Amino acid sequence: MNHRHRLPQLDAARPFLTDGGLETTLIFHRGLDLPCFAAFDLLKDDRGRDELRTYFERYVALARERGVGFVLDTVTWRANPDWAAWLGYGLDDLDAANRTAVVLAQEIRAAGEADATPIVINGVIGPRGDGYDPSGLMSAEEARGYHARQVAAFADTATDMVTGVTLTNPEEAIGIARAARDHGLPAVISFTLETDGRLPDGHSLSDAIERVDAETGGSVAYFMINCAHPTHFAGALEEDGAWRERIGGLRANASAKSHAELDEAEVLDEGDPAALGAQHGALRPLLGSVSVLGGCCGTDHRHVDAIGRAWTQ
Repeated sequence: MNHRHRLPQLDAARPFLTDGGLETTLIFHRGLDLPCFAAFDLLKDDRGRDELRTYFERYVALARERGVGFVLDTVTWRANPDWAAWLGYGLDDLDAANRTAVVLAQEIRAAGEADATPIVINGVIGPRGDGYDPSGLMSAEEARGYHARQVAAFADTATDMVTGVTLTNPEEAIGIARAARDHGLPAVISFTLETDGRLPDGHSLSDAIERVDAETGGSVAYFMINCAHPTHFAGALEEDGAWRERIGGLRANASAKSHAELDEAEVLDEGDPAALGAQHGALRPLLGSVSVLGGCCGTDHRHVDAIGRAWTQ
């Protein structure tokens, strides 16, 4: 099957699932140490790769059971130069880690893909700084240059697309989208939102999406919301406009707590999977273009299953 830059989730009659909270699952459920929340560090040995493979295989099996597609993320949210330096990785080692993440995704896809479950490999690009903190903002062109190295590493692999995840501001999103376009990769942009439904830098979701589209010639394949609870962003979605049709995916947190509260928490708040699913289902009339459904902090396969079921009822 030819996967190169094929994004079947764009015209899917049924939703595509993706995974839940990778890092929170590995830390709180598996008891693993992830310095700087960097899951890519597990790629360095067989034990770590086996943990990652087991984690994703459960979600792929869920997608197969449901007869839907799956967006398979690389474990590279922290695999950019600044975070890598703090973890002791040189730039060449970082490039190798990004490529190894894709190889692992290819192995998982080869083992799990089926006719009714196409699998898309998504190269994950995290923010340069903390996903909750908008300080230290770059210009769009600075962000384009900064993220170009990771995008280039993905461009030489089987990666089907890249996604900028937990982005706090339009400038970094614009830079990632431009870097992806420079290297011929489809880009998705996923913003994180605070409890008031706005980006951490204060932009409304509608303004952020419209600005990114205006500054990139509409090159972004679709937008997503992640690392926020439905109760945080439901009100923002009531604002009408074409921007809302650009939202193609949701990856919500299990907890309704603020980012500041989650940062300080020593116990995982898993929320209620059934309630989280129902809260997603209530949003469906406003989000006719959403086709990708997964979770973020605190969620696991139970939450993603409940969300997928609620969305298709």
